[in-house]
Amino acid sequence: MASIKQFQVTFDCAEPERVARFWCEVLGYVVPPPPEGFASWGDFDHSLPSERQGSAFACVDPSGVGPRLFFQRVPEGKAVKNRVHLDVRVGTGLVGEERLAALEAECARLLALGAVRVRLLTADGYNESCLVMQDVEGNEFCLD
Repeated sequence: MASIKQFQVTFDCAEPERVARFWCEVLGYVVPPPPEGFASWGDFDHSLPSERQGSAFACVDPSGVGPRLFFQRVPEGKAVKNRVHLDVRVGTGLVGEERLAALEAECARLLALGAVRVRLLTADGYNESCLVMQDVEGNEFCLD
């Protein structure tokens, strides 16, 4: 029997801390404590060589169940659609108008955080409705 592996989801981005803090708000994640010997992540960051300052940030599920999210600065901007994306499960078990209402309510909350609404994919007899959105740097995700 294969063992279950822990994993983290890594985002390439321009502003790691900004994107990480967005996802903390979306998912209810938190910023982990700074490394031992540092009072804050800012203190840790300032201890790094100038070219590495601000180059990475992370957030974690406070319950320890969900994967760690890691954000790393890359020089190039986003050019095409993501090959992997997160589905934020806000409508699980809901159908029809009740599901749409849950998706729209969460969409409104995330728009206030800087997300962008892309399009609504309506139920088609096989899949339930979902909302395609983008985070603060244009990475696609779905409200599902």
